[in-house]
Amino acid sequence: MIQTRPVFELTLSVPHIVDLGATPYGVRKIATVAGGSFEGERLRGTVTAAPGGDWLLLRNDGVLCLDVRLTLQTDDGALIYMHYQGMRHGPQDVLDRLGKGDTVDPALYYMRAVPVFETASAQYAWLNCAVFVAKGRRLAAGPIYEVFEVL
Repeated sequence: MIQTRPVFELTLSVPHIVDLGATPYGVRKIATVAGGSFEGERLRGTVTAAPGGDWLLLRNDGVLCLDVRLTLQTDDGALIYMHYQGMRHGPQDVLDRLGKGDTVDPALYYMRAVPVFETASAQYAWLNCAVFVAKGRRLAAGPIYEVFEVL
């Protein structure tokens, strides 16, 4: 059995999404990440307002592919690049409610990601050398992820 350890909870502010329309790959949208915060036992801080975003692709099978890039700044000043890919899917009525900004029980849909971290900070170098997984939920203001280190 795989064991994990909590790293932090990440809350993102996503005020603006640009809809590029149907491309040969699916419906492409680009979301601006305007900031956020993260907090856990080993690190905490803020998400810088720019650059940061989510290059979303809604596939023909209804799966929303996530491709996110962020810069985290810890409360002690370290900078950490975070990139994650993931997916969200579920019953169409649930996804429609999420699309309208309704609060929906995250047990009704699947939202998972695989974060990768990169930092020059010696204190947080352990982030460069581990595998991480995240479980997400979507609120009207943006997503929230629980990030775990795979032990």
